This record gives sequence, structure tokens and C-alpha cells, in this order.
Amino acid sequence: MDIRFKTKYLIGISIGLFIILADVFLFWNNRWFWPIFIVAFSIGWLQFWIDFFAEVQRQQEIEHRFLDFIRDIIGSVKSGATIPQSILQASNESYGALTPFVKKVVFQMEWGISLHKALRTFAEDTKNSVIKRAIAIMIEAEESGGDIESVLESISTSVVTVKKMREEQKSEAYTQIVQGYIIFFVFIGIMLMLQVWLFPKLTQMSTSGVGFGNVLPFNTGGSVAGIEFDINPYFFGLLMIQGFFAGIMIGKFSEGTLKQGLVHSLALMTLGALIITIVKGGIN
Repeated sequence: MDIRFKTKYLIGISIGLFIILADVFLFWNNRWFWPIFIVAFSIGWLQFWIDFFAEVQRQQEIEHRFLDFIRDIIGSVKSGATIPQSILQASNESYGALTPFVKKVVFQMEWGISLHKALRTFAEDTKNSVIKRAIAIMIEAEESGGDIESVLESISTSVVTVKKMREEQKSEAYTQIVQGYIIFFVFIGIMLMLQVWLFPKLTQMSTSGVGFGNVLPFNTGGSVAGIEFDINPYFFGLLMIQGFFAGIMIGKFSEGTLKQGLVHSLALMTLGALIITIVKGGIN
């Protein structure tokens, strides 16, 4: 999967920067400064997010339609056509997101480029690991003079098996994904309860000398032995660390890739920061 920087991303980034500047001038030292800042930051990378998931969907469609493409080639080969003839016939069909790549193979062959080179280019252009492996097997079988029909059927079976395994993995991982998000939001709730209610309550009791004496000589901001400190940033940092690693684990379990994990990490960290800053009116 390859997401490259596009000019349209500048629109979202520009809007985000404009909101941040307005936020600095209008809401500096206001409880809404950080929530608005986080929303502006989210708007800045929103288009990246949209394109990432659009590319995930496109890759899934390409993989699915590649199976139809292989089956059509198998049907043509069974009727006595060669591989180039089968691809030429298949190019008249619609394969959704895969269609431009199929037509490119035909154009390359018409321009005198060898079938093997055209197929390798086809595999590279799709940027799909399953298709790359399948095409490599197809080329190797054709070069060795093997039974191309049985090889294509094996490829078709292999692609179906891979799809089933991925679907099973996703269904099994769905519960873990939901649990991961629930655990993270429970963690946020605990952090907020500690900062907003429990610590201030204990500090108040400690200061008034009720029950605890000097067991807890600090609020969420205070001093020990004359040294001023504030533990709120530490809690916020802990929340960001939790969100980052929870997202990595969720992505790895659900899709098996770190890229998906980073997307989940960014989502969790953004949601966590937004909830904390809205409830508390800031990071500190």
C-alpha cells in the first residue's frame, strides 16, 4: 500500500493551520484552546485518513477481482486459447479497480513488450502482495512449460484460501479490536476520575487534617519540600503512550500490519486528547 503526498492535502492542512492561528488569537489561555487545537490538527490530517482507508478498500477490491480475472483466463485456456489470447479476451470484461491494470497489460503486449514483462509490471502496479506471488508462479510455470491450466487453478484456489484466512482473522480479531477500544476509554475514565475527583478530594482531606494527615501532600498540582510540581502532564503523557501502543496492537491483530496500527494509534491518541481537554479544559 502506497499513499503519496497529494496537492489536495494542502487544502486540509491550510484549513487546520488557519483554525490553529485563529485559536491562538481568540482562545489563548481559554479552556477551549486545546480542544479546538486538537480538532484543527485532526482536520489537517483528515484527508490522509480518508485516502488511507480508500486505498485499503481499493486493495481489497483489486484482490477480489483478480480472482475473477484468473477464472476468466482459466475458462479461455480450457477452450484452447493461449495466455496472451486469454488476457486479450478478458480485457473486454469489467474488473472494477483492476480493469486499468488489465488493459495496460494488453496495451503493452500490443506494443511488442513480452508477456512476462507485462505481467511483472501488472503485479508491481497493483502493489498487492497476493497478486505479486500469483503472477510470479504463473510466469515460472509458463517458462518451465508446465500444465498452465492446472497452475492457474492452483493459483485461484490459493487466492481463495488466502481470502478466507484473512476474513477469519478479521472476524476473530473484531472482538479484540472492540475490547482494545473499550479498555482505552475505561483507562481515560480512570485517569479523569483520579485527576478531577479523587486526588482533589484526598488533598482537601489531607489539608484539613481529616483522616490522612500528610499522607498525600499534593494536588494534581502542588509542592513537596518546597518544590513545585504538576502531575497532570505526566497523566496526559501516560494516556498518549497507552493510546499509541494500544493502537499498534489493535492494528497488528486486525490487519497484521504496522501501518494499520499507526492509524489506530493516531485515532486513539486524538480521541483521548480531545476527551481529556474538553473535560478538564486543558492538558494541565
